Amino acid sequence: MIVVAQPLLGSEEEAAVLRVLASGQLTQGEYVADFERRFAELCHVREAVAVSSGTAALHLALLAHNIGPGDEVVTTAFSFAAAVSMILLVGAIPVFVDIDPDTYTLDPAQVEIALTRRTKAILGVHLYGHPCDMLRLEQLAEAYSLALIEDASQAHAASIGGRLVGSFGVGCFSFYATKNMTTGEGGMVTTNDPAIAEQVRLLRNQGQEARFYHTILGYNLRMTELQAALGIAQLEKLEDFTRRRIANAAYLTDHLKRVVQTPVVRPGYRHVYQEYTIRVPIDRNEWAARLRSSGVDTAIRYPLPVHQQPFVRRRSSLFRILSPGKKSLMKGSNPAAHLPVTESAAQQVLSLPVHPALSEEDLSKIANEVIAMSE
Repeated sequence: MIVVAQPLLGSEEEAAVLRVLASGQLTQGEYVADFERRFAELCHVREAVAVSSGTAALHLALLAHNIGPGDEVVTTAFSFAAAVSMILLVGAIPVFVDIDPDTYTLDPAQVEIALTRRTKAILGVHLYGHPCDMLRLEQLAEAYSLALIEDASQAHAASIGGRLVGSFGVGCFSFYATKNMTTGEGGMVTTNDPAIAEQVRLLRNQGQEARFYHTILGYNLRMTELQAALGIAQLEKLEDFTRRRIANAAYLTDHLKRVVQTPVVRPGYRHVYQEYTIRVPIDRNEWAARLRSSGVDTAIRYPLPVHQQPFVRRRSSLFRILSPGKKSLMKGSNPAAHLPVTESAAQQVLSLPVHPALSEEDLSKIANEVIAMSE
C-alpha cells in the first residue's frame, strides 16, 4: 500500500531524543528555546512560542488578542474543526464565509462583506499547503483594526512573493505526525508583536511570570524537550522535504491535469503540498475505494464542513453564515444559510499521496491508477 501520509524520521531524530533522555531535562528548557529561535528565523518573525499542539496555538492566539464572548471571528468552514472549536471555547461567534473554488481558502470579497461592528478577528486557513490571499486579508485587517490569525498547520515554509506564512498575522502551526514536519504532537505561535508573544508564554505556563508567581489565569500547554529535539532535527530537513513534495506534486500534475482537476497554484505563491488534492465530480467514494484496492491510499479532507458538524449545529444560534450573494449574515439555524462552494468541494475533493518518502515507482503507480479510474 502506498500510504497517503508518512512521517520521515531517521538517525538524526533518534540521536536528538537520546540526548534529551541522557540529560535528564525532559520538560520545557533549552531545546524548546532553541527550537523557538530557529522557527522564528524560518518564518522571518521576531517571536515564536512553542506549545503542546496546533490546537493549543489557535486557542492561545485567540486569548492573547482578548477575543471572547460576543466577539465575531470570520473564518472558513472548509477545514479541520480545531479552529472553530477554539473560537467557540473562548465564547466568541464563528462567522463562516465561502471559499475560493480553486485554492479552497477564504474568499476575501466574502470576508469583507461579513465584517460587522462586532468583528474582532479574521482567521484564515492555509489549506492543503496553499496560502490564503494574505495580502488582501492583511489589508482588511489593517483597514478595520482587526486581529489577523493564520492557521498555518498545513503550510510550513509556504510563502507569497517570498514572504513566509506566519509573518502576515499571528501564525499558528501544528507539528502533528502527518504534517510537513513533526514533533509527534506540538505547535508554535509566531508573531512580530512582543506583547502577543509574552501573553502566549504566560498563558501556556500556568500564567507564571516567574516560578510560583502567577500574574494571570493560565494553562499547562507547554512543549517538552523531547518534542523540541525532534522539531530541531526535522526543521533542518524541512526545505528538502518541501522541495520533494513540490517535485512530487509537479509529477502528478503533469500526468493528471488532462484527466482530473489538479491543484491550482496562484502566481507568486509557494504551495507546499501537505496534501495533493484533486476533484472528483462524481463517485468520489468509489474512486477512493477502488484506488485503495489497487494499492494507492487516499484521504477525504474534509467530507463534512465545520458548519454542518453536529457540535456546531447544536449551537445554531451561536454562529453566523454569509451565503454568497447575500448582504447580511444569517444565523446558523436559518435553512437558507449555506456555503455552496464549500459544500461542493466537500463532496468532491480527494487527496493522493505526495509525501517525500514516495519513490518514482510510487508516483508512476499513483498516476497510472488515477488515469485508469478516469477511463
